[in-house]
This record gives sequence, structure tokens and C-alpha cells, in this order.
Amino acid sequence: MPLSPTIPSPRLVQVSYLMAAIALLLILHLHLLPVLISGLLVFAVVNALAPSLQRHLPGARAHWLVVALLGAIVVGLLTLAIVASVAYLGSEHGNPMQLFERLAPVVERARAQLPAFVVNHLPDNSEQIRAAVMEWLREHAAQLQVAGTNAARVIVHLLIGMILGAMLALQNALARQPGQPLTEVLNKRCLNLATAFRDIVFAQVKISALNTLFTGIFLLIVLPLFGVNLPLAKTLVLATFICGLLPVIGNLISNTLIFVIGLSVSLWVAVAALTFLVIIHKLEYFLNARIIGGQIRARAWQLLIAMLVMEAAFGLAGVVAAPIYFAYLKRELEGAELV
Repeated sequence: MPLSPTIPSPRLVQVSYLMAAIALLLILHLHLLPVLISGLLVFAVVNALAPSLQRHLPGARAHWLVVALLGAIVVGLLTLAIVASVAYLGSEHGNPMQLFERLAPVVERARAQLPAFVVNHLPDNSEQIRAAVMEWLREHAAQLQVAGTNAARVIVHLLIGMILGAMLALQNALARQPGQPLTEVLNKRCLNLATAFRDIVFAQVKISALNTLFTGIFLLIVLPLFGVNLPLAKTLVLATFICGLLPVIGNLISNTLIFVIGLSVSLWVAVAALTFLVIIHKLEYFLNARIIGGQIRARAWQLLIAMLVMEAAFGLAGVVAAPIYFAYLKRELEGAELV
């Protein structure tokens, strides 16, 4: 007796898994991860906002009109954010060299707090630091030029991905007839990937926001109450949020920055900052377990292993992709009742 057209055969489902795996690997191999992330981000944001508006606008035509408008707004806002970021980096305040000018004295003061065996391997003053940086820039001019070209390509990929995400969100809102069996199972794989991305990203944004809130209270309120004004405090708060979007290792990066800047004031300030951060992260551990566990039901050590393996295989892109790919794999395994 033939299978029902609405129920795909096991072989067809296996083919869809294989095609999804090949597609995800090709995305990394062809350096298309920015397209995937920006597309999934727009798709997730539009689908998260659309239902609340659709309740006030009944009818199929009103539904896709809402999705179309939301897609245009989200793409416009994200594009504006990218343009504003590029403009800020090109401005006097956001220029990396200006940031270096502000950071060099901080590093020089921090040298006085470091052990002798570390100081012996560091430049003696800010002029030597600046000279070392300029020498490195001259030696790597060709690589930096390639990096600038790659940055422009990444921006283009982000814009293309956002447009594709908006188009897919609109297509998903339109009523359509069931497609061929392979099309349907591939749609299922894509929806699982979009759901996994939404779960991991929205959970990580919550975690990063909480971490930034606690860090901001410490750097901008607690320390000033004791007469300590940490250099670049506002920049550190922003860096904490951005780094916090990267699971597990993001906190390590931001904490290291805070500790080094704390050393520029005194060793005791650096120790106090490190102690506070350790205590806060211990308290956040339970919140993180609840947030991440509630979204993708994964432990921090599982994400860390996934990131280490992906970094070894694909470099920095693997670190960024690891949480998304891990959440998708776990969702598919749970759907197949294998875990």
C-alpha cells in the first residue's frame, strides 16, 4: 500500500538531513555565514513581532501586508545600524587610532602592577608601544588591505541576507498549497534551523543584557561610590554586551578587558573587579542555566565543546556558527526522538 502523499518516506527524510548538513558545511566553506545569520535574524524578528500585530488586522491580505512592512522596517533599521557603525569608526571619536591613543597610557600604568617576568617582555613606554603597532601595521599592510576588502564583502553579504530573510518571512506568511514531498521535508529542516537560531540568539541576548546590567552597575555606580573612576568604563560596558553575545568565551574576553583596565588604577581595584565578576557570574550561572536550558536544553560545557571543535575546523567563523549549529542539531535529534 503506497504511503500517503502528506507523509514523507523515511528515505526522503534522510535525504533532507544529508542535504541540510551539506548546505550548512558549504555555508562555512564558502564564507557565507554573514548571509545566513542576517537572514535568520530578520526572519526571526519579523516572525516574533508579526503575530501581535496580526491579531488587530484580520484577513490573509492584512497578514502578509504586516509581514511586508515589518520586514522593510527591520531591514531598514539593521542597515541604518551598519551604516552608523561604519560612520562612527571613521569619525574622530570612533577611530581605532584615537582609541589606541587613549588606551596606551592605560596599558603603561598597568605595567606598574604586573609581575616583573611579564613586564620584561613589554615595551617600556607608550612611544615604544606605538612604534611596535606601526611596525606591525607596515609588515601586515597587504593582509590589512585584504581584511578591508573582506569587511566590505561582509557588509554586502549582511545586506543581502537581510533582504532574503525579509522575503522568506513574507513567503512564509502567504497561504500556499502543499509542495512536493522533498520540498516539504526541506522546508521542515529550514524551519527547524530558524527556530534553533531564534532560541539560541534570543536566549544569549537576554544573558548578555543581564551581564551588561550587573557590570554597568559595578563600573558606573559601585566603583565611583568608592572614589574609583575606571578609564573607558562606558566602552567596557558596551564591550561587555557585544562580547556577551558570544556564548561562554564572551564573558572571558570582557572580564579580561576589565581586569587589565583595573590594573591601570591599582592592583587592588583589579582584584576587586575580578572578585565581583566571579561572584556575579556564579549568580548568573543559575540564570543562564534556566535561560539556555529553557530554550535549547543545553549545558555550557556542551556549547564550549562545540565551539572548540568548530573553531579547530573553521576558525573564527566556526566559533560564531557553533551555538547555532549545535542548537539546530539538538532540535533535529529531539524531533527524531534520539535524545
